[in-house]
Amino acid sequence: MIYGLIKKNTYQDSVNLMVLSSKLSNLEGINKVSIMMGTPANKEIFQNTGMYASEFEDASPNDICIAVDTENSDLVKLVSDELGNFIKEQSSKSSASKLSVSRTLEGALNSLPDANLALISLPGEYVYKEVDRLLDKDMNAFIFSDNVSIEDEKKLKQKAHDKGLLVMGPDCGTGIISNLPLAFANVIPKGNIGIVGASGTGIQEVTSIIGRNGGGISHAIGIGGRDLSEEVGAISAIDALNMLNKDENTDVIVFISKPPAPSVKSKVIEVIRTLDKKVVALFLGEKSEVKEDNISYAWTLEEAAYQALMVSKSFKRYGKNIEGLTEKLNVIKNNPRQRKIHGFFGGGTLAGEAAMLLKDFFNIKDDKHTEGFMLIFEDHLIIDFGDDMYTKGRPHPMIDPRTRIEAINKLDEQDEVAVVLFDNVLGYGSNDDMAGALVPAIKKVSKLKKSKGQEIIFIASICGTEEDFQVYSSQVEKLKDAGVIVLDTNAEATFTAIEILKYLNSKDECKVSKESNDTLLNSELKIINIGLESFANTILKHNGQVVQYNWAPIAGGDKKTQSLLDKLNSL
Repeated sequence: MIYGLIKKNTYQDSVNLMVLSSKLSNLEGINKVSIMMGTPANKEIFQNTGMYASEFEDASPNDICIAVDTENSDLVKLVSDELGNFIKEQSSKSSASKLSVSRTLEGALNSLPDANLALISLPGEYVYKEVDRLLDKDMNAFIFSDNVSIEDEKKLKQKAHDKGLLVMGPDCGTGIISNLPLAFANVIPKGNIGIVGASGTGIQEVTSIIGRNGGGISHAIGIGGRDLSEEVGAISAIDALNMLNKDENTDVIVFISKPPAPSVKSKVIEVIRTLDKKVVALFLGEKSEVKEDNISYAWTLEEAAYQALMVSKSFKRYGKNIEGLTEKLNVIKNNPRQRKIHGFFGGGTLAGEAAMLLKDFFNIKDDKHTEGFMLIFEDHLIIDFGDDMYTKGRPHPMIDPRTRIEAINKLDEQDEVAVVLFDNVLGYGSNDDMAGALVPAIKKVSKLKKSKGQEIIFIASICGTEEDFQVYSSQVEKLKDAGVIVLDTNAEATFTAIEILKYLNSKDECKVSKESNDTLLNSELKIINIGLESFANTILKHNGQVVQYNWAPIAGGDKKTQSLLDKLNSL
């Protein structure tokens, strides 16, 4: 039998009520409990699920409706008491929280002037009106709510686009903006990978893989699952891509989408082709064999994450992530002859890997090389000083630094060299202090170049650990003190050298920071949370600025009264 109860003028968030309904449905003697606000949409759900009670007829959207399916009428009071305890508990939590709370939007904005983002988890039927007025106040919107019509979604997104704002959602489950988690999000280190996703759990999976494997996120922008539909036309997807393209903290962009409308997919890809940054694109369910200059297509979420990790370590690290390199690059660029990479290696396999990556970049098919050289191509050189021709009558270069010191000293006469790659292999049998041995020659050549108005860039990778007797961190410190760029791996060092070469051969100018428009991504985030309070508490926990707006339907949800008030406000 269905019993119906109403708690008048007691607005509660719908998500909290769903969680409570599920909990109470497990009580012994109860078949099912359904607790929702008395909105027209919710009344229809009660009817469609066979949980409607005549008492709900007069309920307003500001009233809680409780339906209890049980054969024991005594249990109805128990459910009512549990609901009362739940409401008191919610109130107690709010009182104990350090969260600033307001009962009106104006009050919330007074508490947090210049708020620029609203996080919204209201019943869907109220979302359009609330977001529309938030856009009028120049606020971006993250809409967790579902059950918003696709027509309203398009109108809100178009309005946001016209105002230079962004609407994420509706039905947007996940976001990370400026390291602040929004709605369903994981704690991910800050980094240089930006994500645009029409898939909440897709964003979570990719960001989690990136975070677990040493990478980090600049921003992860959820756009809602319908953004790439024919009706909406990827309005927010395109705006988010352009924002990340201008964001100085983002080097690589990952785009994640469930299968989009074909015409919309083509539209998005055309936009991606115009971006300055490398993009890893994943259209779930599609396995693309196409290769494009700035787009890598992934088939799985894992593949997208690992591709982004690889690219993020090398893509345009120069000019932003490597301190002091901007000035050197600008000096080198003014000398058109200085465009060559030389590599001085002690480890043969490391020299071979660097040569392999450069051969791929130069599209060299012939793998033959002169004895002692892993690569000779248009005055680009990768030398393996561990080759037999260099070790006759002398110790291996991992022990004896002299052959590399001689090569470094000769650089003063070689004006064509822009980048010098080298390795430093630690461990038993190796030189006690290879960094200390190479540094004097590096400093000497750098000083001589400067005296002639020139620059040269040294890039190193160190193979070893903190437990090696040479001590990894000590070797890093000595090389960095000499102006050497020390990167985590030999591949990363080589990729960075390649990116430097690409820049030197381009018409681009290297700037300390890129010009960018004032968007949500480069502004201090100030959030008004409208709805589920736990979202605000998460932001607060991560030291974000947030005010909780305890929204309730105007005029108790009475449509006629609301309409009258709207007309009066428009006068």
